[in-house]
Amino acid sequence: MTIYVGNISYTLSEEEISRIFEVMGKVDSIKLIRDKRTGKSKGYCFLEMPDKKEAMEAINALDGKEVAGRNLRVIKAHSTKKVKEEA
Repeated sequence: MTIYVGNISYTLSEEEISRIFEVMGKVDSIKLIRDKRTGKSKGYCFLEMPDKKEAMEAINALDGKEVAGRNLRVIKAHSTKKVKEEA
């Protein structure tokens, strides 16, 4: 399951964010979104957890939790794929 994590402190690294979520279960990948020009964090990321139950537990446990002075926003990521309607 892909999870969106927002309101991340700009000082946190991908490794630090991953460690927070690994308490809840296995994290397959994490992509911290960075500004293309400066390379600095934009304050949000997407991470992939293979076990849906663990992912939902992480969402419930970590949404609103204060980390490095900011309250995380943790939700299931929405798909950006457009579904084609059949005629």
